[in-house]
Amino acid sequence: MPVRAFILTSLLQISFFSGIMDKYQEQPHLLDRHLEWMMTLLLDIVRDNGSPPQLVHLAFKFLYIITKVRGYKVFLPLFPHEVRDLQPVLDMLVDQNPKDPETWETRYMLLLWLSMICLIPFDLARFDGNISEEEHTRVPTMDRILAVAKCYLVVSDKARDAAAVLVSKFIVRPDVKQKRMADFLDWTLSMISKSSFQSMEGTVVMNGMLQALAQLFKHAKREDCLPYAATVLECLDNCKLSESNQMVLRKLGMKLVQRLGLTFVKPKVAKWRYQRGCRSLAANLQAQGSVVQSQMTTVAANEADDEEEYDIPGEIENVVEQLLVGLKDKDTIVRWSAAKGIGRITGRLPKELADDVIGSLLDCFSFQETDNAWHGGCLALAELGRRGLLLPSRISDVVPVILRALTYDEKRGACSVGSNVRDAACYVCWAFARAYDPTELIPFINQIASALIIAAVFDRDVNCRRAASAAFQENVGRQGTFPHGIDILTAADYFAVGNRVNCYLTISVYIAGFPQYTQPMIDHLVNMKINHWDSVIRELSTKALHNLTPRASEYMANVVLPRLLPLSVGTDLHTRHGAILACAEITHALCKLAEENNRSITHYFDEKSLEGLKQIHEEVCIKYKCLIPFMFFTVSAGWQWLINDSLRSLTFASSTARQHIKESAVSALAALCNEYYINEKGEADSALQDELVTMYVSELQNTEEMVRCGFSRALGALPRFLLKGRLQQVLEGLKQVTLISPGNVSFAEARRDALIAIAKVCQTAGVKGEGSQEEYVCKDNVAQIYAMLLNGVTDYTTDSRGDVGGWVREAAMRSLMEVTLLLVQNEAELIDANICKQIMCCVAQQSAEKIDKFRAHAGSVFLALLHFDHPPIPHIPHREELERIFPRSEKETLNWNAASEAFPRITQLLALPAYQYSVLLGLSVSVGGLTETTLRYSAQSLFDYMKKIQNDSSALESFCETLLKVFEDNLRNDRVSVPLLTMLDQMLANGCFDTFTMQENHPFPVKLFTLCKEEIKRSKDIRKLRSSIGEPSTGTSVFAFPQHLELRFPGHCPAQSVFFPVFSRFCGLIQFQGDMREKVFFQLFLLLCHPFPVIRKTTASQVYEMLITYSDVLDPAIMDSVLTILSDTNWEAELPVVREKRNCLCDLMNVPKPQLPPSPFSCTASKGDLSW
Repeated sequence: MPVRAFILTSLLQISFFSGIMDKYQEQPHLLDRHLEWMMTLLLDIVRDNGSPPQLVHLAFKFLYIITKVRGYKVFLPLFPHEVRDLQPVLDMLVDQNPKDPETWETRYMLLLWLSMICLIPFDLARFDGNISEEEHTRVPTMDRILAVAKCYLVVSDKARDAAAVLVSKFIVRPDVKQKRMADFLDWTLSMISKSSFQSMEGTVVMNGMLQALAQLFKHAKREDCLPYAATVLECLDNCKLSESNQMVLRKLGMKLVQRLGLTFVKPKVAKWRYQRGCRSLAANLQAQGSVVQSQMTTVAANEADDEEEYDIPGEIENVVEQLLVGLKDKDTIVRWSAAKGIGRITGRLPKELADDVIGSLLDCFSFQETDNAWHGGCLALAELGRRGLLLPSRISDVVPVILRALTYDEKRGACSVGSNVRDAACYVCWAFARAYDPTELIPFINQIASALIIAAVFDRDVNCRRAASAAFQENVGRQGTFPHGIDILTAADYFAVGNRVNCYLTISVYIAGFPQYTQPMIDHLVNMKINHWDSVIRELSTKALHNLTPRASEYMANVVLPRLLPLSVGTDLHTRHGAILACAEITHALCKLAEENNRSITHYFDEKSLEGLKQIHEEVCIKYKCLIPFMFFTVSAGWQWLINDSLRSLTFASSTARQHIKESAVSALAALCNEYYINEKGEADSALQDELVTMYVSELQNTEEMVRCGFSRALGALPRFLLKGRLQQVLEGLKQVTLISPGNVSFAEARRDALIAIAKVCQTAGVKGEGSQEEYVCKDNVAQIYAMLLNGVTDYTTDSRGDVGGWVREAAMRSLMEVTLLLVQNEAELIDANICKQIMCCVAQQSAEKIDKFRAHAGSVFLALLHFDHPPIPHIPHREELERIFPRSEKETLNWNAASEAFPRITQLLALPAYQYSVLLGLSVSVGGLTETTLRYSAQSLFDYMKKIQNDSSALESFCETLLKVFEDNLRNDRVSVPLLTMLDQMLANGCFDTFTMQENHPFPVKLFTLCKEEIKRSKDIRKLRSSIGEPSTGTSVFAFPQHLELRFPGHCPAQSVFFPVFSRFCGLIQFQGDMREKVFFQLFLLLCHPFPVIRKTTASQVYEMLITYSDVLDPAIMDSVLTILSDTNWEAELPVVREKRNCLCDLMNVPKPQLPPSPFSCTASKGDLSW
């Protein structure tokens, strides 16, 4: 097989095999029973001397993929380690190039294989035989292996890790450690001393040396390593790895330090450690919450241990100190390694020294320490508890620390740190559940259970909530003493706590039903969450307090509310915001509770609480409706001012807060009006009504857009008694907002909110056909209302934000649907046929346009109107045909966002006369657009429709008339005419009008030619003109692709082709017979003398392509001459030179020469042909 083909095949095989193996990443143990036969097959290829090198490397790549998934520790023992394998593997490894980046997997696997072979129980000197003086250059096998290991310890690829494993297996051999161990350690320490972690080369060398030392001190016998441990520790201290920026070096340093520490002290199981005898889940669950008596619990303090002798060298203090410092490292992996080291070494220390270590460890939990220290401390405590090294006497010191860690959250800039601390604290609780007998934790059960529940329900991060849930579950199973543990676990399991909103608003209410947890949960929300830096957490916390109020109403009213009132007028913004929201939510809940229990509100509120509520200012607007029952009329004016001021100040709010403030103020306005502005007769005070409505309508003409938005929505929220007699004034004011004038073109959001408000006003006022237009939606004003809404559907305003008119169109369509459904449910006769047709056609047009979001909205509105049957909407044009195209069964399943589903349906409306114009107008924007997916499916759907009507002359003529009508109505409207002409170009190129090419002087191409001329008349837009001549779309030579072929692939439009290719339409019109051809040539020859050189050049290129494509339009006798002039002339030269060449073409082709019009001024060459 050729090398190139082998490489490609290998890449495919590796990719396929990796895909299979990756599926086992989460449960790699499933591979265990297959590992041996896979290794045997691959090593057979390696052992075969006839295997080509590429195949051998491929086999090792497959072996590495398996090792990566399962881990080398499991895979290593499966390597064959027979004596006969030593020399071949060593020779193969020596032959490798350590710097070859393509074969590192081979070197990695060979080193692992050699590390396994090194375990053979024979002296390596036997493999050397008798080395005579003549063979003194021959290197002993021992030295060869050691040289290979040293070579690969200083490389930068994965082989370095395998070389460290090889050293750990090789140096500990009895024959090697006697002869080479000391020398090897001297070499590693000298390499470390000479290297610096400041350089990349030094980092690589130190990494290999530290790995080798860590592996060696892990696998070697203590008595073999002890003589060298102090020297290695001293060298490590001199390196000062804690100052390195390389996380891997610090982690390896921490691993080596703990291995040295374990070397200094004898391995033994401390008799003083805590041992829990009964760990049966069944026994704990059968206890039904009672204390489970330990069967074999021994308190680690018997007298025999006191007499035990410990030989603790002085270096241990240095080791422990470095590990404690490692607990504060900035990287988690280093802290985790240090925590494991603390646990391992503490288990070999006497009780007194171990207690000193724990005391030093607890110093990590000072609030002067960083979150890194807290996290490392939690990991170390979990290790100590898991190993039984944290005695029950210390639990009283540890539990308060862990409880603080469960809520640790420190703000840093715009975010906070501490999620890792809380997660580690949950791990500590999980470890304690497995480590201690229930009797030891009884005094702390309620505190731990409440803290875990709070973390599982109210923590901001999902991983912390799930960790707390898992720890709670472990305690319920292992301890059996958590109150209502099983019941709570059913509601707050691992998956249930994944949704934060559900935790705050639903699960918390259920858990608060158990008295042991109610007050701690409320206190946590008040103390820790209402002042949280994240506004979402603050809002969720206050809503949770609302939901928890019925569970502890007296506590809320007598304790929580008085505590919150001073905070609501404090100086801290977050605390003040949260406190105001909390006051509102709790007040609202207590008010509802009093109403449900037929109690007076004074049952829950004393005079002091009411006075405190009156002092709350701006944020009360958010829950204004909750506080209204406690105020009196004189205060309502102040609150009205507050609402008005909030609406006037929307301009100063951030873009993310505006909508929330606006909606909150509007809802508060509605509550205020319903509470205070209505008398016993259900009517409004006329003076107040006049003042309020007049002021709001006048604000609609404010020069600030956001003010218009706010007061438009406010008018939409007014109750009916305030609209009565003022409906026409309100509608007229909103109408003025919806109109576009030169001064408010960019006020799209104001127009959107005004259209939304119109629908709300109509719904509030109600419908009465013969009623007064000042009170109802009636026959006198329904036409005006529909005119405003239909006008909104035509808003295509754009600015730097994009198609902002889309917001207006979306709101207009929604309002059209709401008003129409309102009318049809009350007095359907108010909807006449013309209005219904306009509505359906406008919505159909929007459902055919290019932006997915607005097309989907229009489609849903269209189907909602079509299929509404309570009662059905009258006068829908072609209802039966529409119901066949859009069956009721597909109303919910049709995906309007997908162009592949929407356009095949919407183009069928072209066959319905009432919808043809509107749908074609919408389609032209999509077919001539830039979005590839939309363009492809819309164009294909249109072409499919055109194929169906090719043999139906009346349908084709009707379509062409509509097409020309759309063009004529949108002349010089770039939004429509640009994509429309692009669509025409594609239709001409795809033969949609081939029927007309057989008829001389058919009116369709004549009319189209006239409209194209009118479209470009006096245009000076260079981009427009350049692309209009059909400049190539991919940057290749204009002679490479004929125009009609290039345009069959519209998805490759360049940035400049955003503007319409008008004159490429002229090139396409050349195929029509009759006088059309002479007109086209004349128009194109005008462009050959255009003032812009780039237009002249592009025109010449397009004419050249046109003549090649439609060769029958020119006499073959002059074809070569014409093409020569077009291709050889420098069309960017001066106009007199260019004009001469253009006139030669006119003479050759018998086309009239363009003439300069009479002018009182001299016609200079710079002006070109003014007839253009």
